[in-house]
Amino acid sequence: MCRMAAIKAKTPVAPVHLLRMMLAMQKGHDNSGFAMVMQDLGGAFAEFKKFPLLSMAATSAGVERAEKILEDLGFSPKFDYKPDVVNDTSLDFKRMPHYVFRNYRYPEGLNVLHDAPTPEQKKLLLDTRLKLRKALSHENQGYVYSFWPDVLTLKEVGDPRDIGTYFQMWNDDHWLKARVISAQCRQNTNYKIVRYAAHPFFLEGFTLMGNGENTFYQKNKEFQQNLHRAYIGFESDTQCFLYSLHYVCSELGWPLEYYKHVITPLTFEEMRARPDADVLNRVRQSLMHLEINGPNTVVFVLPDNRMGVIADAKKLRPYVIGRDGDMVVSASEVCGVNMVIPNRNTETDLYPGERETVVINNALEVERWQQ
Repeated sequence: MCRMAAIKAKTPVAPVHLLRMMLAMQKGHDNSGFAMVMQDLGGAFAEFKKFPLLSMAATSAGVERAEKILEDLGFSPKFDYKPDVVNDTSLDFKRMPHYVFRNYRYPEGLNVLHDAPTPEQKKLLLDTRLKLRKALSHENQGYVYSFWPDVLTLKEVGDPRDIGTYFQMWNDDHWLKARVISAQCRQNTNYKIVRYAAHPFFLEGFTLMGNGENTFYQKNKEFQQNLHRAYIGFESDTQCFLYSLHYVCSELGWPLEYYKHVITPLTFEEMRARPDADVLNRVRQSLMHLEINGPNTVVFVLPDNRMGVIADAKKLRPYVIGRDGDMVVSASEVCGVNMVIPNRNTETDLYPGERETVVINNALEVERWQQ
């Protein structure tokens, strides 16, 4: 099984916490990769939160090609973070020649005036990322993971311990810090090991990772391919969960509560006993192709930085949420949480149930919504 970990904190924390959590859960994952998405950034990016941040790994030709595309579109560099790396050939991972973490100014006429991107800016950022991804797929010139304000994404194939060493992330005072970090080790074993397949996945402010299997993957994929231009790739069945979350909350504009009713709906007998049975029946009928099947735990982050956890109706993939006064920490195993907040009150630990959505709001309050 994959191993997942996530932190939501009052003050920005370094990625070392996630690496320590993965180390504690080492027996539950292999060395096929490590990926993380950092949101609500601090550290080096604290002063540039409103500017789009490009996260990319590429060859020299890929970097040159991406820079030309961005320049032609009117983007100009604002801040360039160059990670300090350890060039040790004994490190076990498939490194890329260049890693780009760079803030850009919007093209002229699209000034930074709001805390979140405007609809026009959202469209431009999405179209630009898709264009970059397509362009760099030529001759494997690179991988573009995200192009969004206040979001940094890293995906690598190899040993998490060595990946952390290469980027010098075994350091509590690292330049990279964030209030929200999601990370996962081990890619899906059903598919080819590629960087894009590593969880978490990101799309227009939504981040999602999952642990388990989705036997309705093909049905989800065929339906989603016709819903939105950004629903592409499908290197992992878990991408379907992200696309469904984005479709329900962003495209349809439905409240988050309906996401679980879409992916793991109540039985028809359970729906008939509820006063909103007609609404739930319509939801299930209209989006039946987004329903998932199989043991799963899904962890997601919303554009407003709230974090959520959902378990499927079978509840066969464990997940635990622990907390103290400064942060909420969650992981696939209790030993992962213990690595970060060992002195917490363990009696308040939560294990999400099969019929609830757990949401950690921005005051670090844990809400439990019964389906």
